[in-house]
Amino acid sequence: MRHFTTTIAFSLLISLSGVNRVVAQSNAIPADAQQVTKTVRPDAIRRHMSVLANDSLKGRKPGTRGFAMAADYVVGQFKALGLQPAGENNTFRQNVPLRRWQVNEKNSLLALLPNGKEVPLVYGKQFILNPSPDNPIGDITAPVVFVGYGVTAPELGYDDYTGIDVKGKIVAFLNGAPATFPSNQRAYNSSSKAENAVAHGAIGTIAFSLPADLRSRIETAAPRARQGITRWVGKDGKPKNTFPALKGAASVSDSLARLLFANAPTSFSEAMGQAMKNKPQAFPLNMSVHIKTQTDVVEDIAGFNVVAVLPGSDPALKNEYIVQVAHLDHLGVGKPVKGDSIFNGAHDNASGVAIMLETARLYASLPKAPRRSILFVGVTGEEMGLLGSDYFANNPTVPKDKIVANLTLDMPFFFHPLLDIVPYGAEHSSLTKEVKQAADFLGVAISPDPIPEQTVFMRSDHFSFVRQGIPALFIKSGSQTGNPNLDGTKLNLEWRATIYHTPQDDMNQPFDFNSAAKHAQLQFLVGYLTAQDNQRPTWNKGDFFGTKFGKGNIGQ
Repeated sequence: MRHFTTTIAFSLLISLSGVNRVVAQSNAIPADAQQVTKTVRPDAIRRHMSVLANDSLKGRKPGTRGFAMAADYVVGQFKALGLQPAGENNTFRQNVPLRRWQVNEKNSLLALLPNGKEVPLVYGKQFILNPSPDNPIGDITAPVVFVGYGVTAPELGYDDYTGIDVKGKIVAFLNGAPATFPSNQRAYNSSSKAENAVAHGAIGTIAFSLPADLRSRIETAAPRARQGITRWVGKDGKPKNTFPALKGAASVSDSLARLLFANAPTSFSEAMGQAMKNKPQAFPLNMSVHIKTQTDVVEDIAGFNVVAVLPGSDPALKNEYIVQVAHLDHLGVGKPVKGDSIFNGAHDNASGVAIMLETARLYASLPKAPRRSILFVGVTGEEMGLLGSDYFANNPTVPKDKIVANLTLDMPFFFHPLLDIVPYGAEHSSLTKEVKQAADFLGVAISPDPIPEQTVFMRSDHFSFVRQGIPALFIKSGSQTGNPNLDGTKLNLEWRATIYHTPQDDMNQPFDFNSAAKHAQLQFLVGYLTAQDNQRPTWNKGDFFGTKFGKGNIGQ
């Protein structure tokens, strides 16, 4: 912790330039936009963050007074900029009904049946169960089939379900996806196991990790799992993004996973070896399992997004929208860590909201609004599973087919000079053009993902728009620091290991607000250039996400 703080502070001392030092001129960027870019205010971002991460907001958990205070502050800033309400009923608000479920552990169980006789197991030590919002009581006993990573990716020539029938059975699979997959496809396939299991007819799932993967130990996962899951509820009163066909879903310890293989035709160690060689595999474990899950409704939460618009200036294109998003929520108040129980979420994600507000000010400062309209959305429930953005992307307050692009900002990491960026999503669509133009203008390099194992592309609100076929960007800082003795990737990973999702993510961190301001410049320029283009963004021809979700919006 001390080393982390000291090294970041040193990086600030060697910052190479002020935020307003524009390195290159670009014919792609009109003079008015160039001038507005130079007016960015690092101190304004600091002030916004200080308000949103203040202890008085108690961590901005959805449904609390603290979240409402944060939303009121953002709406006040929108009004001061002259933005118009774009929520429901001519307000700045879009209601997002949320509901939380928990497993009733007393009335739930997982048991092995190696010889037809149940062997009971210990909840929280050997296994945990996922709530099933669609099934108040799920009770299944079925044979278990091992399906490797549980992945079907025909575009990559990989399918763990080849030659195996899992209808009416429970599938057991490894967390993650083959390491040979491209980073973003690896992230997608890692998170779509339940959906794939249902598509193949399974009625239950059991997940476990490779022995060397210590991140998913049951003892570590159990406390958060006991908080339950939250989903948004549709007008029909039913939870969305759930899988009613699954009557039981468990995660199990390494030792229990080995027991599952006791009667298998392939040993546990051999199967793990095949997985590490990225080879598809599937075979029956010759073991049945009994999973019983009682799922209780814990609470309904009156969630909401805040939405504002800067109307476009082009008579036709003003009916199309660039959506800029940052999540307002954080984790609220929890178990004390180092004497502090308020999870302020300064970097996650008061920073993104603050930068969005400064970006909105840049747009509002233009002598003439961009041709397309710019929609600003502060979403709820990101920490609960991208809920506010998913609700908005499914139920936008403007016509869905008129949303042409999304830019999301979430903990962009500004603890050192911003010399390079990782524009997650740019490689999938024509938006790479605008990213390159903006980065060139600001003298910022573009780098590949330095931490593909973190599956960043799946972990913030932009992906809610990707799933609706809308090209999206998620720009984060790269690893260059300007100091050969300071590794930006190591700094990032150290922050994630020591500060992320703890009460120590507060304003007592050595933020580089010049870097934060450069993020605002990037958001503004990329959005502005996209808004000015005659053509709406398109997915690249043959792109995985464009093909899966793009609904015909594919480039030639």
